[in-house]
Amino acid sequence: MCGQGFMFCGYGFSWGVMLLMLLGMALWIALLVVLVWALIRWLDRRTPVTPTEGPGMPASGPSAIEILRQRYGRGEIDTATFEQMRERLAASGAHEDQQTTGIHQHDGG
Repeated sequence: MCGQGFMFCGYGFSWGVMLLMLLGMALWIALLVVLVWALIRWLDRRTPVTPTEGPGMPASGPSAIEILRQRYGRGEIDTATFEQMRERLAASGAHEDQQTTGIHQHDGG
């Protein structure tokens, strides 16, 4: 019964064989991970990105002032609200410009 076809007949389990089996399994898992990673990267490159959009940036749409004008044109807001919101947008735009360029304006005092 213990012929050439039986690996462990009378000798017990070999640690070398077990290590080779674990190494083989690890290599197959690594190959599978690399294939999934390559597939994801390939699919990501196939999706077009417009020049104005970068990864993680929202799609470009109408600006805040354009939306405000549209709402005013549809009658959703009155003239006083439109003027107040327009002034806030203008002030926040000037404030953002100062932060990005590093220029600070003083009120002359």
